[in-house]
Amino acid sequence: MSNNLTVKSAPECQYDFLSLGEVMLRLDPGDVRIHTTRQFSAWEGGGEYNVARGLRRCFGLRTALVSSFADNPVGRLLEDLILQGGVDMSHCQWREYDGIGREVRNGLNFTEAGYGVRGAVGCSDRGHTAISQLKPGDIDWEDLFGNKGVRWFHTGGIFAALGEQTPEVALEAIACAKKHGTITSYDLNFRPSLWDAYGGTERAATVNREIVGMLDVLIGNEEDFTMALGFEVDGEDDDYRDLDIGSYEKMYQRVLQEFPEIKVLATTLRQVKSASVNDWSAIGFDGESLAQSKQFDDLQIFDRVGGGDSFCSGLVYGLMSGKPLKEALDYGAAHGALAMTTPGDTTMANLKEVESLVAGKSARVKR
Repeated sequence: MSNNLTVKSAPECQYDFLSLGEVMLRLDPGDVRIHTTRQFSAWEGGGEYNVARGLRRCFGLRTALVSSFADNPVGRLLEDLILQGGVDMSHCQWREYDGIGREVRNGLNFTEAGYGVRGAVGCSDRGHTAISQLKPGDIDWEDLFGNKGVRWFHTGGIFAALGEQTPEVALEAIACAKKHGTITSYDLNFRPSLWDAYGGTERAATVNREIVGMLDVLIGNEEDFTMALGFEVDGEDDDYRDLDIGSYEKMYQRVLQEFPEIKVLATTLRQVKSASVNDWSAIGFDGESLAQSKQFDDLQIFDRVGGGDSFCSGLVYGLMSGKPLKEALDYGAAHGALAMTTPGDTTMANLKEVESLVAGKSARVKR
């Protein structure tokens, strides 16, 4: 291996990658606004799921999802969309629907892409969803990690914030994964609105600290480290925004001092010039040295939602393939950049396109 992760071999596992998280129906108004449209395009999307789908569709890995759905036409639409993406759903739960969603339902996510000075807008309708009610003991993790075999397990801060017992489910899954030698990763993905009903930022930090202490790979932006983990910043600045690269290395070292089990830390760097134009890259740290990906300056954005998840799937592919951290970051940044040139949360890129972008080739027409 060319990085500091020891990943189980493919022949000994049924799955290369397993995600735990919610999948919502995304309703997209296209070129107009949510509050003025008369029609929507339907997609599926979810922070943890998007990583699994990217690894299956772009990178060709065997991926599976653990989630829960209300058994109604919306849930079955989500099933159809997920299966089109090639992600195994055999470990998903189906909950009986009561006819009106009083007890259990499927989440909806209304999303407009933004343009120029108008930023992207998301409006979620996800209360009482099936997966928010998941509890310890609902999933046979021992069968998944011990019998079937999984090379890499991923979940994140969105799933952990969905319900009273979802943090316990995440901890249960990660503990079992580590017991069987599966690499574990977590995207902090801090969403204040999700934590408001469950203790706010203080509980988010408590929960995330317990989870992060068990991980191999941690992904998050600068706000995640302050808000989701409760780090206080020394000096005059009140957060990590506008840090230079050297300051990120100090931040990473500080995280590793508190959570020494972590082997890789990674962060996307996004400078928003407008909703349509971003500078985009990523950095990572393996405990010894800092690496930075290729930079995509003035990247034209079609739909930014899911760009970070696609970065994550590219990074995981690179690390699982034994590539050095710098090259894995390149794959992540390139895949994230490509994903933001198409609509929807999930990738429409392929491996050849990612490799071409990593190699610095142009966007000339291909015939």
